[in-house]
Amino acid sequence: MKNHSKAFRLAIQALFVALIAVQTMVPWLGYIPLGFLSVTIIHITVIVGAIMFGPGEGMVIGFTWGLFSLIRAYTAPSSPLDTLAFTNPLVSVVPRILIGLFAAWTFWALFKLTHRQLVASIGAAIIGTATNTVLVLGAMGLIYSGQVATFYNVSSGNLIKVLVGIVISNGIPEMIGAIILTPLLVRVLTTATHMIPWHVAALAKPAQLGTHN
Repeated sequence: MKNHSKAFRLAIQALFVALIAVQTMVPWLGYIPLGFLSVTIIHITVIVGAIMFGPGEGMVIGFTWGLFSLIRAYTAPSSPLDTLAFTNPLVSVVPRILIGLFAAWTFWALFKLTHRQLVASIGAAIIGTATNTVLVLGAMGLIYSGQVATFYNVSSGNLIKVLVGIVISNGIPEMIGAIILTPLLVRVLTTATHMIPWHVAALAKPAQLGTHN
């Protein structure tokens, strides 16, 4: 592997940002409807970007997702819940920024501990997915508890059960998808571009960079 110029890395980062924008605004590219639930896959792009470029760039990529989610909630909401909750940056933007931060930190910590890119990628996928699911639903439940309960036709006291059910029905498929795809995408990117993930460059010896995949 070899590291690349700053311009090259910026170009790849710009592609991530553009991909996030397209996934957010174009049906089926970022949200896959499966009958009674809709599975998000955009978080995987944020997680992979955080692994490749670090927490700062990961947060920028996550912010891009949040910003376009906010715009979509205003311009093309898919449900009344979008208009209610996702027009609030605390629901649509902040959790997505934190995906990039927590996924990058998790990858860094696990790679430092194990020196295994696969293990670190899986850990980042788990934490990144959980960050999105828990923080988005948690913010909705805290800020708009009455309105969200009305939307799901339950009492405020039973809202927590509904939200936990959504965590299970949506969060688990999203996490499984991230666990499968994140290591594969990281490996493909490092092989195709010969970029060194920032954590690997900081922690691994040169002889290790091509061997711990």
